[in-house]
Order: sequence, then structure tokens, then C-alpha cells
Amino acid sequence: MAIAQPASRPANPRFSSGPCAKPPVFDLAKLSGAPLGRSHRAAVGKEKLKAAIEGTREILNIPADYKIGIVPASDTGAVEMAMWNLLGARGVEMLAWESFGSGWVTDVVKQLKLDATVKTADYGQIVDLGTVDFSNDVVFTWNGTTSGVRVPNGNWIPADRAALTICDATSAAFAQRLPWDKLDVTTFSWQKVLGGEAAHGMIILSPRAVERLESYTPAWPLPKIFRLTKGGKLIDGIFQGATINTPSMLAVEDYLLALDWARSVGGLEGLRGRANANLAAVQSFVQDNPWIAFLAEQPEYRSNTSVCLRFTDPRIQDGAGFAKAVAKRLESEGVAYDIGAYRDAPAGLRIWCGGTVETTDVAALMPWIKWAFEAEIATQAEAA
Repeated sequence: MAIAQPASRPANPRFSSGPCAKPPVFDLAKLSGAPLGRSHRAAVGKEKLKAAIEGTREILNIPADYKIGIVPASDTGAVEMAMWNLLGARGVEMLAWESFGSGWVTDVVKQLKLDATVKTADYGQIVDLGTVDFSNDVVFTWNGTTSGVRVPNGNWIPADRAALTICDATSAAFAQRLPWDKLDVTTFSWQKVLGGEAAHGMIILSPRAVERLESYTPAWPLPKIFRLTKGGKLIDGIFQGATINTPSMLAVEDYLLALDWARSVGGLEGLRGRANANLAAVQSFVQDNPWIAFLAEQPEYRSNTSVCLRFTDPRIQDGAGFAKAVAKRLESEGVAYDIGAYRDAPAGLRIWCGGTVETTDVAALMPWIKWAFEAEIATQAEAA
């Protein structure tokens, strides 16, 4: 028996967790001011890059004495740059509750070969933050993009910590409040919450992080693309727009457009409100349908950007196959693209709910998830 389809569809079916949906006002014509075919070191290029840095500071409320740099290789490049430059001066504590955090553990333990204390939690859970030893440098993800789990606040980080905190905030920046006094190195990529283009990352350094950079030399060699100091001093030009390698000025223009849109919706608080409204639409749906649940069981740890769901119906025989079939149905109908769970995560769905996504589209998607679920259950029953 055919299952009746919902009457309305999302206007924008792009719910990918990266690259994420463009701001609703996006139009290629609005990028016509990009200085294409010009050197990024020319006055016009430097001006654009400086505007990207200072716009980031403005929207995220980053303190004036923190350094903000545009770096290559997206958030991955920014995190790697931080770890290769800063770790090794003292003990290290690695916190991981999803795949990217686990990747940072691998880099520190197997590549840098540091004797780190490693604390992990299963997908949907979080480590005991009260056990973290801040006499060690601490590396963690603020928001687990592949698990839908975030730290609720920065209260667990002491203001008088002896060491540094290195925070991968790529799916948190522009959607969640970040306590800058608790973060010494913070990284993110343009392709996440503001829907920018891929391959560009941001690294934000506190004065304490700069002090470490200028007083400590790692035991291992650093490739040019990672170097933040020269002759024991910070390469300050990186944080003025003189990037380590050549950036895409088209991508910079796109990021500037996204920052302008962020201002128009109320800055950080407006973006948070939009993401929270999107999460609320999913929460309402989950409450009304017992066959689906959040991967993050505790509400205070649930992400408002990368929202991860799992199917709980006992009739489902092959969880991974079922979830993939549901995602395929939704894509085939043109109502949701790229919402399957991350390849290393438990089977389910992952819906991007950051501020560039309209709440009306999230609400319109929910009945389609129910339709796809019921259609797949029916198909499974017929095959039995």
C-alpha cells in the first residue's frame, strides 16, 4: 500500500553538515565585487582579508587582544597547526566523543608521539568534564559534528588554569556562545555555520597562546604551511590578512557576504536564536514519534547545529541499511540532501540546523521523515 506523501516540501532541501547551506540571501551576483585575478597582497586583497578578520571579531565578540588568522586546509588545518606548534611543552589531555576528536587523538599519540592522557566517550555521550586536569594542555571539540553532542558551557574550565585549552569549534562558532576567557586556541572553518566555501580555516589565539608560541620551540620540524613564528616571534602579518598561502578571493567575498547577513539577523544572538528554533522543531517531532530519538540522550548536551537522530523501532532488522534507505528516499524526492549519519557514527540521520537553515524548512522536512520511515517499514514487511 502506497504511503501518502506530505503536502508541502522544504523550499531548500540542503541540510548537509558541511559544506552547509548558504545564507537565505545568497546570490552569485552578490559576489561580483570580488577582486578576481588580483593578488591577495595588493591593497584591495589586504582590505578584504582584514575585513573578514575584523568581521569575525565583531560577530563573535572576540576580545581585542586575541589574534585572528585565516589559514589553509579548513578547520583541520587550523587544529593541526595549533597542535604541531603548541603541544609538547607540558602534559596533554585529549578529550574525544566523536570522530574528529578521535582524529586529533590519533595525531597527538601516533604522529607527534606524545604520552597524552586520553579520555573518550561513546557517540551520544560526553566525557566527565569534572575530571579534566588543567595542569595539562587540553584539546577538545566544543560541538561534536558527527555525534550531535556539545559541551553546555565553559564553567568546567578554570580561569586560573596553568596550561592551554585548544578548542575545535568548527560547528559551534556562530551558533553557540564561546567563553573566550576560557579558550586559548579556537578554530573553525567557513564551510560550517555561515555556509561559506571550503578549504579556508580560522585560528584564534589568546595572549596566553601567543606567549607559548614565542617561548617554546617544538622538538619536531614544522612545514612552512604550519609556521606561526619566525625567530621566536609571532608572524603578526598572518593575523593582519597576510595569509600563509594564497586564499581564494571569491571565497573571501562569499564569507564577507555571510558576515553581512549575520549582522542583519542580529549577529551572534540572532544566529543562536535561529539555530535554537531549528532544534526545537526537531525536538517537537521526536517527542511525538516514539520510533526516533536523539543520539545525544541528555538534552543539555544536544547540539543546535549538527542534530543526530537514530531509529528505535524494534521492527528494524538492519539499522544501517534502514537509515540509508530512508535518507535515499528523501534525496530522491528532493526534500533533503546529505542527511545520512557520518560514516563512523551509529546509523541514523544527521540534520544540519545552523542559522542559515530556515525553521520553516526544518518543520517541513519532519513529516517527510515520517513518510520515508513508514514507507521503508512497509517495504521491509513486504519483503519478509
